[in-house]
Amino acid sequence: MSKRILDVKRGLPLLLAGLVILIDQISKHLIASRWPIPSGSRHVFITDVFSNDFLHIIHVRNTAIAFSLGQNLPDPVKRVLFVIMPVIVLAVLTVYYFRSTEFTRLQRWATAGILGGGIGNIIDRIFRPDGVVDFISVKFYGLFGFERWPTFNIADTSVVICCLLLLATIFLGNGKKAKAPLPVLEGKSNEQKT
Repeated sequence: MSKRILDVKRGLPLLLAGLVILIDQISKHLIASRWPIPSGSRHVFITDVFSNDFLHIIHVRNTAIAFSLGQNLPDPVKRVLFVIMPVIVLAVLTVYYFRSTEFTRLQRWATAGILGGGIGNIIDRIFRPDGVVDFISVKFYGLFGFERWPTFNIADTSVVICCLLLLATIFLGNGKKAKAPLPVLEGKSNEQKT
């Protein structure tokens, strides 16, 4: 395979990363500039048939990570855990993405989606001192103890979906090796052996 074709196969999925970052940042800008931040301020965007309460667009800020874990940590610790470490992880993932020949096409696209979502949230952690803009709130009908799923954004969605896709391709054996046939001994077929 020529180097040019290999570069295109590796580079093309990065368009997804760029698109995720762009959509994420535009949506966060729109929310931050048009929806007030006071707690409990909700705008119902899509409703379900039963309760008129399925999807809310709400402007909240998260200075921690998923599920607001680490919310009460001191600011220097948050900076290390939620900015510096994720930057290192994304840098390592990017290097592995370009150097590895083990990724399948689908795994490259999934990894690009993870990179895009991760970068989208890191941009917020660096440039928005009030925290990451979260704005999607969906009813979860009491599953896992959540009446509503914790508020999230486009970057979070991309990371979760692409992580699940990547894990599925790894654990479901995308690219299984074929079993070698049993050897034939002394001119006899394997069925004749006892």
